[in-house]
Amino acid sequence: MSKVILVGMDFSDCSINALEHAITIARKAKAGIAMVWINHLDYSKEIFSVEPQNIEKEVTNRFEELVKKYKYHLHGEKIEYFIKKGKVYKEMCLMADEVDAFLVIIGTHGSSGFEEFWIGSNANRMATACTRPIITIRAGIDVGTDLKKIVLPLDSTKITRQKLPLTALLAKYFNSEIHILGLFTTTSDDIRYRVRNYVAQAEEYLDENKIKYQSVFLETDNITEVTLNYASKIGANLIAIMTEQETSTANLILGPYASQMVNHSQVPVLSIHASKY
Repeated sequence: MSKVILVGMDFSDCSINALEHAITIARKAKAGIAMVWINHLDYSKEIFSVEPQNIEKEVTNRFEELVKKYKYHLHGEKIEYFIKKGKVYKEMCLMADEVDAFLVIIGTHGSSGFEEFWIGSNANRMATACTRPIITIRAGIDVGTDLKKIVLPLDSTKITRQKLPLTALLAKYFNSEIHILGLFTTTSDDIRYRVRNYVAQAEEYLDENKIKYQSVFLETDNITEVTLNYASKIGANLIAIMTEQETSTANLILGPYASQMVNHSQVPVLSIHASKY
C-alpha cells in the first residue's frame, strides 16, 4: 500500500507552500498526496469571496485546479482531495487516521502574545491531539523544500529519542545532514550523563544507517530559544521535536516547548507524538 501525506488546505499562499513541501517529500518517499479542506465556522482568515452556500463548490473548483497543476509532479502516485465539516484540528486528526497518513503537513499563520497560550492555534492543537507526525510551516517563510539540514535537539527525557527513526528516514530520502543538539539544562551530573548517552545512541543509529551528522552540546535555560538560534545559524530546513518535552522554569512561564516552537520557528517543524512505554 502506498504511503500518503495529508495536507491541510485553506488555499492561502501559506497552505500552497505547505502543499509544495509535501510534494517534494512525496516525490522522494514515493507517496501520494491527500488534500483536505475543513468547512468550519470561522472564515475570517480564509480567502473566499463567495456566498456561504457556494463555498463548497468554490473549494471543489480550486482543488481540481491544484490536482491538474501538480499531478504530474508525483511520478504516478495519487493526488486527491476531501471536504470535511467541523472543528479543524479534530477533523484533520480524523482524516489523518482515515487515509493512514505517514505524515501530515500544514501551513500555520502563527500567533502572538497571550493568544498562543490561552487559545492555541489549530497547529498547536493538532500537534497535541494527533498521533501522526506533523510538519508545520509558518506563513511568509521562504525556505528550500529540499531537507538539506535537519536539527535534532535531544534533552534528558526518555521520549526524546522517539523522533530519531522518522527524522533519519527523511534525512535518507534527501541525503540530508542531521545536526544533533545535546541540550544541557541543569548542572546535575546524572542528567548531563544521560544527555551525552542519548547523543551517543543517536550517533550510532545514524552511523548504522549511513546518514551524515554533526553533534554539538549546548548549555541553555531555554530549549526553544537555543534550538531556533542554532537552526537559523546553520540555515536548517527542518527541526524535529517531540510534542512533550522536559519541563523547565522557562517553559512554565512561556508556555509548552512544542507550542513555542510551532508558533515562532522560521524553519519548518516536525512534531512527533510520544508513544507510551
